[in-house]
Amino acid sequence: MFQNNDVLIELKKKLNSRLPRVEGIVKSNEKGFGFLEIDHKKSYFIPPGKMNKIMHGDKIIAKLDYVNNREVAIPEKLIEPILTRFIGQVKKKEKKIFIIPDYPFFKKFIPCSIEDGINHKLKDYDWVVAHLIHHKLNNYCDFYAKITEFIISNNDYLVPWFVTLSKYNLQKYEPKIKIKKNLIDENCYRKDLTSLDFITIDNFNTQDIDDALFAKKVSEDIICLTVAIADPTSYFNSGSEIDLIAMDRSFTNYLPGFNIPMLPRYLSEDLCSLKPKVRRPVIACEIYIQSNGNIIKDKTKFFLAWIKSKLKLSYEIVANYITNKSNTYINSNIINQIELLNIVCNRRLKWRKKYALVFQNNPEYYFQIGEKYEVKNIIIEHRNIAHQIVEEAMIAANICAAHILSNKLKFGIYNTHIGFDSLNAENVIKILDKYSIKYEKGDFSKSLITTLKGFKILRNVLDKISNKYINNKIKKLQSFVEISLTPKPHFALGLESYATWTSPIRKYTDIINHRLIKSIINKEKINKPKKNILLKIIDSKRKNRLSERDVTDWLYTIFLQKIRFDKEIFIAEIVDIYRGGVRVRLLKFGAYAFIPAPFIHKIRNELICNKEDGTVKINNILIYSIGDEIKVKIIEIKTNTRSVIVKPI
Repeated sequence: MFQNNDVLIELKKKLNSRLPRVEGIVKSNEKGFGFLEIDHKKSYFIPPGKMNKIMHGDKIIAKLDYVNNREVAIPEKLIEPILTRFIGQVKKKEKKIFIIPDYPFFKKFIPCSIEDGINHKLKDYDWVVAHLIHHKLNNYCDFYAKITEFIISNNDYLVPWFVTLSKYNLQKYEPKIKIKKNLIDENCYRKDLTSLDFITIDNFNTQDIDDALFAKKVSEDIICLTVAIADPTSYFNSGSEIDLIAMDRSFTNYLPGFNIPMLPRYLSEDLCSLKPKVRRPVIACEIYIQSNGNIIKDKTKFFLAWIKSKLKLSYEIVANYITNKSNTYINSNIINQIELLNIVCNRRLKWRKKYALVFQNNPEYYFQIGEKYEVKNIIIEHRNIAHQIVEEAMIAANICAAHILSNKLKFGIYNTHIGFDSLNAENVIKILDKYSIKYEKGDFSKSLITTLKGFKILRNVLDKISNKYINNKIKKLQSFVEISLTPKPHFALGLESYATWTSPIRKYTDIINHRLIKSIINKEKINKPKKNILLKIIDSKRKNRLSERDVTDWLYTIFLQKIRFDKEIFIAEIVDIYRGGVRVRLLKFGAYAFIPAPFIHKIRNELICNKEDGTVKINNILIYSIGDEIKVKIIEIKTNTRSVIVKPI
């Protein structure tokens, strides 16, 4: 009888308006309820009946109320939906079209329409791109989407690759553009080095070869290393159509078993590639290296040249010769080159260990992909001396590039790394104090570790104590590598400045530095690159990294389903710890997996998974730490989330 009472309605409005509001991110649960996460410490329960208007990841405003004596969040206003442009699969039902989002936290079918211009006849479970048009929290009766692009049929071999590339709005094919084969700078003088015994060292199947090496003994103390780098900028101008395409892509996208080049393949894998026995234009750098590994920077020379690589060698062949002195298929001139390059490598390694920093050589995992893009096997590759030879040569060349750009122009594209920001530096000092880690002169300080010298001291001390737990905790506090238009230190390499130019076929940053170096060689004026180009390059790098991760996860789930995983025990390293469980890496294959908290201990209030501390404790007793190696068994492979669930044994 009071249902339509105006006074009562007005009273309800007043009471409702007085309820507090909070803003947060929706976190859904498989059981139908959810939480509104305000920050990493505070969250509110969302009842199952209120979850049907929202999605996991939506940013919303909710009012706080009490239901059954429990404070709950009632979704009220949408701030930012998690789904706008998204990937999904088509499903036809009763002459209507629906889309199933490729989003593990939303399992409902979304009704949709098809945008004009899509000529492909869509079938069930075809992959498409869609845009969310209506959201239920915006007072619509249902979610609604529009299909805007067909991606690939569900039975196509390339589904993992094409779906992932579409997810990040990345190109699936090489650039479709033709340019003239004539050099645009053919009037520039190029030194003829075609008689020298340049060699290339790369993977056996590499086609886009962008570096060649030649070493010559100048004296007992000095070896001259000439690094020759392919010169694609000799075929197209800045601002040309192909240049704008390369800038937009920024990188060649290397995915397992599949790559999408930044430049057309006839450029990257043919015309510019430093293939053996063909004459190629290059930018060359002569580097004079002393017996202690020091580079005589004042003697470094950059110049344009012609070379003709004498032989393409694989890492395996070079490493086999150095290790076993096996010289099958290699003549005496090439053997001399390998031996000199090995000396250069050892000199530079010795110098970098003393005056800079050297990365630890961790194994890399590669998918062996068949003709129908099936995963045949996963190969573990340990870096050998041949990898180090090429790496040391490229690092030396990039140090020289940074030096000449800084001295002559005072700008360029520099790779930089600040070590720790101010807040993380304080947290590092707390860790060092907790574990009584000192250096030869006493305690570490914030002011010390935020300098290049202090960072190098810290990294060398951590390498000596070789404690995985402490190392991982401190590495998680390190900043990311960035790029800058002005010279800045690269703490992770232990260098004053670092500018890459050795991969212009694959990286647009290196194309920019090529043009800058050419301007110095030819004594031409050139403008400083604009800041907005950095944002584009950073965004492309992020998307490429995410696409590689997603394809890798997808292929792991396909591969692991084919083996008898339920019968095998795996050694896994703990790489991260979350409130809900532990992330590990299966060392046999390199796949990442997750251990849900209940698999560690069934009584939840006795278990503490501490992300900040990187530990797992039961009743305050330490069970696991980041860096520990444990035995696990695969329990489930979730194809919809491309994830692997394991259980410790």
